[in-house]
Formats: sequence, structure tokens, C-alpha cells
Amino acid sequence: MCLTVFPVPGLNRFRRLLPVLLIAALVPLAVPSFVPDSAPSAQASSTYLCTGYEGCAKAGYPSSGYAARSGQMYWRMYSGHNCTNYAAYRMIQAGMSAERPWSGSGMAYNWGYAMSRITDKVPAVGAIAWWDRGVSGAGSSGHVAYVERVVSPTEIVISEDSWSGDFHWRTIVNDGRGWPTGFIHFVDQAVTNTSPPAVSGTPQVGSTLTATSGAWKPSGAYAYSWLADGVAVPGATAATFTPGPSHVGKAISVRVTARKTGYANGTALTASTVAVAPGLIDVGGAPTLEGEGMVGQVLRVDPASFSPQPTTTGIRWLADGRVIQGANGASLELTPALVGRTIRVTQVARRNGYERATVDSPMSVGPVLAGVIEVATPIAIEGRNRFGSTLSAVRGAFAPADAQATFEWLRDGVVIEGAGAARYQPTPADVGHRLGLRITATKQHYRSLERTFDFGRTTTGSLIRIAKLTPIRGGVKAVVRVVAAGVQPKGLVVMTVGKHVVRGRLENGLVRLRLDGLSTGQRRVQFEYRGTDAVEASRTAKVATVK
Repeated sequence: MCLTVFPVPGLNRFRRLLPVLLIAALVPLAVPSFVPDSAPSAQASSTYLCTGYEGCAKAGYPSSGYAARSGQMYWRMYSGHNCTNYAAYRMIQAGMSAERPWSGSGMAYNWGYAMSRITDKVPAVGAIAWWDRGVSGAGSSGHVAYVERVVSPTEIVISEDSWSGDFHWRTIVNDGRGWPTGFIHFVDQAVTNTSPPAVSGTPQVGSTLTATSGAWKPSGAYAYSWLADGVAVPGATAATFTPGPSHVGKAISVRVTARKTGYANGTALTASTVAVAPGLIDVGGAPTLEGEGMVGQVLRVDPASFSPQPTTTGIRWLADGRVIQGANGASLELTPALVGRTIRVTQVARRNGYERATVDSPMSVGPVLAGVIEVATPIAIEGRNRFGSTLSAVRGAFAPADAQATFEWLRDGVVIEGAGAARYQPTPADVGHRLGLRITATKQHYRSLERTFDFGRTTTGSLIRIAKLTPIRGGVKAVVRVVAAGVQPKGLVVMTVGKHVVRGRLENGLVRLRLDGLSTGQRRVQFEYRGTDAVEASRTAKVATVK
């Protein structure tokens, strides 16, 4: 029960109302155990937004149904235009019991004292704005109103009804007279979650998880608190979170707190993830080996790179897949015990909260050699590369002396099948082709020695055959054929009689020649085949009688 807030009634009118107000107190006033700041006159300025149930409704400022229900008493307050009855109606409408939550006086000025445990000076939507008696605009009865909006900590919008007055909506700014003495938080309106928040990402050490705020009504600002097995993680208050080693095996969830000026905070908890798994160490590159696989040589490893940086790394050297005991450094000296074995290296990286990373070198070294074969005495080559001749290699001496030599004869770089001895006789098939010899000396666990010899192009002799020699008036004519083993000769043939000369080129091994201007009588006719790089030159002569 209260008086009209604005304007403050005159003193005589207040005295006339006093008996009625005293009778309205259905229960004796209890002495409060907590007294808010007493007597000070709050400073605020007020602006009316509307007046009357109908006028406010038309202006878009409803009475939340009180206009039709104001004839009923709520919390044992007087019905009709009455600030306490309207405030009680709004609280019951918000879900509170129809019974007043305290005993004692129902006068407006007593509300803040009776409910001191939930009364403070912080405005909130859904709270009851309370004016103590004696405060400017409230008079001796005090006043209560419903907080509709909180614009800022110093500006609110309220709806109210007043004893012997009317229904209003108005804005109050804390820069003049009339700011509430306090705010009673019976059932403040809170930010409500309409769609739950969620966590995305892989719950794994080193992998970032992301929280969505979900949907809230009204929307506001959001704060996050990450939980591991339900326990808040210190300092984890961002929208993202990266589990650490201490979170392995724990389920992760997020508590989202939604804040909106004037509303009670809303909270919502995401579903928990599966247990956090150990992280994975990424390998940026496999280790590589450097060095020669021979006794006395030192192999070195170029280590792999890892992310994140491991706490410890180790290197294991392996011979034929078995760990070499005591070999765990970045280098390995090859000893005779390792001869014939293949060497690899494995690198291991460890970091707390992460799976162990093991990476093998993609390459290997070996089998390890005891040494190399060397020539002790040079190898000698004998013979002429000509069809009908014999080529031979006089084997020198090797170190070690028991190294075995093999021979491969080559025609134009290709191995001649069946030619595997130290001696070789060129065949017609070799004529015109290059012959070579590859000698390979081998010994188990030693690097083989290879020497190659080039004999050049294989040649052959030629034979001039006078197929036909015919005397003619003042000359001769001839048909000449040149033959050779393995090839059909090409090139130039010259016919000469004294100082008379004629030349012709072989076609398919045959050439036709004619020589004129000769004197009569017997003449010696000479034939010369000039040869090629594969077929040797040859000569012959024959007597003809010139007519």
C-alpha cells in the first residue's frame, strides 16, 4: 500500500490518509534485522512515458494483465490502484507463491526491510524498485514499482500503480530526485538459454577445442569456463581451449555464462567430450644418413624435426634390424663386427602428455664392406681388333689377392653372349662395331673393382673381284665387285691405266668403270679400293688389249 509517487501529496492530505494506511497494515511491523542506507534522499530525474491502463496500452506499454485483474487483492494488499498490489501481482505472475513471502507490515516502505537479504542497489529486469518512506516522491508510505528495463546502472524504465493515483510507465535517471532506495530481487528475469552451447574439435592434447555460446534470450555477452572432469581449469576462460598433459583421460566441458545488463546471469553447460587422448607429435622430416658403408668410416645422422618440440629425443642404430647396443649418438663408427650388415637409424621423440613418436630413416647403408679391391699389377691388353685376329687380356694382380675376376666382352656397349673368357676372336658380326672388355674383380664384403677397355671399331680385310673387263675402241670398261667379311663394302674404287684415271663409288658392293683415250695394245689396268673405317683397302691388276 502506498501513495501516489508524483506529485507528492500535501501534508494535510497525507494526514487525512494516515488512518487508512495504518488500518491497512494487516500484520504488525516487524523490526528489520538489516537496515539499508537510511534517510538519504536519492537523487534522480523522472520522465513519464504513459498514463492509465488504456493510454499505456495504446502507447505500447502494457499492464501485463493487471488492468483486468486489479480488483483482486494480492499478498493481502489493497486492490485497485495500489503500488504494492500491482508489485505483488507481477511477482505472482513471474512464478512466486500467492502467499506473501514475509510476515509483518505490507506497507511499501517495509518491503526493502522485510526482504533485506535480497535487496541491494543494483537494478535488474524483473526486480522490484523500492523507495523507503521519506524519500523524495514516495512520502511516508514508501513506494514500489516493477523494473521493466535496465538501460544502464543509472537509468531504468519502470511500470507502477499508485494509491489514489493511476498506472504509469516512466524512465528514471539517477541525476536528479527520486532514484529508488534499493532493488528487491524476488525473481529477477534472467538471460535464458534457448539452444545449448557445444564443444567442437578433437579432445586431444595439443588440439584446440572451440566452444559455441549457444542461443540465448535476450542475447548478451558470454563468458566461458572450461572444465576437466567437472573441475574448472584455471585461466581457461576463452572460447577456445587446448588440453594439456594434465588433462589426459579427463572429459572436457564448458560452462557458458550469459550476461545482459539488467538481467540475472544465465548459465548452461555443454555435454562432456570423450576422455582427452594423448597428443601426437608431428614429424617434419625423417632422419637421413650420411657416410660410406665401409669399415673404419663414420656414419652420421641428420635428425628429424618434430612439432611440438619434444622433451627428449633418442637415436637408435640398427644392424639388420637389431639395435646396436651402446650406439645412441648422432654418429656411428663402422667396425669389422658390422661387415655384411645393413645399417639403419630410428629416432624416438617423447613429450609429456603425447604419444611417443618413432620415425625410421627412409634410407639404409650397407651391407657394410670390409674394404675395396685395388689393382696391384695393371692389366695388359694384347691383339689387334680385326676380324681374324685374337684379342686378349693379361690379368694383372689384385689386392686382396684372392679377388675373383670376370670378363665381359662388349659390342657397342652390349655384352656379347657367351664371350666370358680373357681371350676373344672378333667375328663377322663385330665388323664395323666397337669392341670393349669389362673386367670385374669381386670378393665377398668388398667393394668390387671394375675396369673397362675400348678396342675401337672392328675392321676386316677386303677383296677386289673383277667381274668383267672389256676392251673397247680407245679404252676399256670394267665391272668391279668388292667383298669383305661381315659387311657390304662401301666407298671409292679407282681404275688406273698409266696416267689415265677414273673413279667410282660402290653401290651394293659393285661399281662400273670406263676409261677412254688409251692407245692401242696391251695395257696394265690397276684397281684400288680405298677402304672405310671398318673395311681395309685392297688392290689388284689385270691386263687388257685396247683396240
